[in-house]
Amino acid sequence: MDAPDRPDFDPDASLRGQLAEAVAAEAAFSGWSGTAMRAAARQIGAPNGEAERLFPGGPVAVLSWLSERADLRTVEAMEEAGASELKIRERIKIAVRARVEQTVGGRESVRRGLAMLALPSNAPLGLKLLYRTVDAIWYAAGDTSVDFNFYTKRAILAGVYSSTLFYWLNDRSEGSEATWGFLDRRVDNVMRFEKWKAELGAWRGPRRWAAKRSNSRHR
Repeated sequence: MDAPDRPDFDPDASLRGQLAEAVAAEAAFSGWSGTAMRAAARQIGAPNGEAERLFPGGPVAVLSWLSERADLRTVEAMEEAGASELKIRERIKIAVRARVEQTVGGRESVRRGLAMLALPSNAPLGLKLLYRTVDAIWYAAGDTSVDFNFYTKRAILAGVYSSTLFYWLNDRSEGSEATWGFLDRRVDNVMRFEKWKAELGAWRGPRRWAAKRSNSRHR
């Protein structure tokens, strides 16, 4: 996004936000389309051409803007919750839940948005938005890794976030409690797996070193 279109650097932020939310609500019925944008503009009383001025990239630009705003609000929610004082698994749970709760337009709108991003022409943007989300969450969670863990952490979180979002799309429990229970299990399973990998590496390392040393003695 160019600087003027960023939610955190936007002189038209209020009007752009109103329009984007109206588009998301309309997308549940009309899809993420020009029709939804025109209907949304009428709903908020925007003059002709205003929607195109605010989002020259069309519905895809609206979706991208909303995604970045949701990322920013998720980071703010983590800070307000004092996530830095919590264990890493709790930080991630708070972040993923906050990010899911930041979606606008309702489940059908999100479902249609994901379908649009799955199109071949939009797939690169979909991956970019997903990476931006998990990257923002990890930095807010205090991640400072610069080695291979930088990528593995983001890949793992992308799986947790995506699976939780898809679970939420079909969740009809009160307060989405089933989704948050699913999230708890996913994060706990990942943390147990990471702990197991660390323990396995620590256990196998000395044996590999000992075997290598033994082989060198018999040469």
